[in-house]
Amino acid sequence: MISPQWIEFWQEFRESKSAMFGLFLTVLFIIVAVFASVLSPQNPYDLTQLFLENSNLAPTLFSEWSYSHFMLGSDGQGRDLYSAILYGLRVSLYVGLASTILSAAFGTLMGLVAGYMGGRTDAFIMRIADIQLSFPAILIALVIMSIWGQGLFKIIIAISVVNWVFYARTARGSTLAEREKDYVDAARSSGISDTAIMLREVLPNIVAPIIVIGTVRVANSIILESTLSFLGLGVPITEPSLGSLIYEGYQVLFSGFWWASVLPGLALMGVVLGINLLGDRLRDVLNPRLKR
Repeated sequence: MISPQWIEFWQEFRESKSAMFGLFLTVLFIIVAVFASVLSPQNPYDLTQLFLENSNLAPTLFSEWSYSHFMLGSDGQGRDLYSAILYGLRVSLYVGLASTILSAAFGTLMGLVAGYMGGRTDAFIMRIADIQLSFPAILIALVIMSIWGQGLFKIIIAISVVNWVFYARTARGSTLAEREKDYVDAARSSGISDTAIMLREVLPNIVAPIIVIGTVRVANSIILESTLSFLGLGVPITEPSLGSLIYEGYQVLFSGFWWASVLPGLALMGVVLGINLLGDRLRDVLNPRLKR
């Protein structure tokens, strides 16, 4: 049985055509990424399927004169670009979602503690957040990846370190408003511990703004991962991500092999656009102050 709140949420959400388009794009890219191994005619990780004579072949989709058997052409390593983009989408989405979950969990916990406890605890956590926010996110990620080196897990941790402050500030602001409400006072008077109050009473009431900011940070995390991979500090070059594919294509862009860079860039633009449109509508629906 679907609750009336979810029915009301869906009815209000689908009123926006742009949000429905964003939802369609997001779901489409997620399905494509999950079933990349099924939809791809080639495994770009399998070196036995790569041949240098197939490198930088033009797409058959755009040129009737192409002798390539690759629909979207191939890159400089002889990989089918269509397959590489599908696998790259999977890597980029995985990094974006995993880093968002980690940073949201840690940042929300820090903000919850800071907002509820107040005093020196609040000041200490928020000063750390303020110091970190004074530095560009890309600079922090670059320093971390320069020290740790390349790796899928390492880039997830680096992006999580960058993003936790946004959740902490949002959670703290919401907690400051919630801790003054009657239900929190009633819980205190009944002898419930502060930890139980934070986790059982306050946390469920600050989830909505965390979800909203989470959708925005997923898109930003994907862009940050692509930027780091473009700079050679993201995932290893043997593992195609959208950023590394764009970088490899950029190296031969002015030699006439435009598809190797443009097509992964369009895929990146599509997934980020879909998530941002989805996040904008979630913000409008879940934020009561924006409702008329």
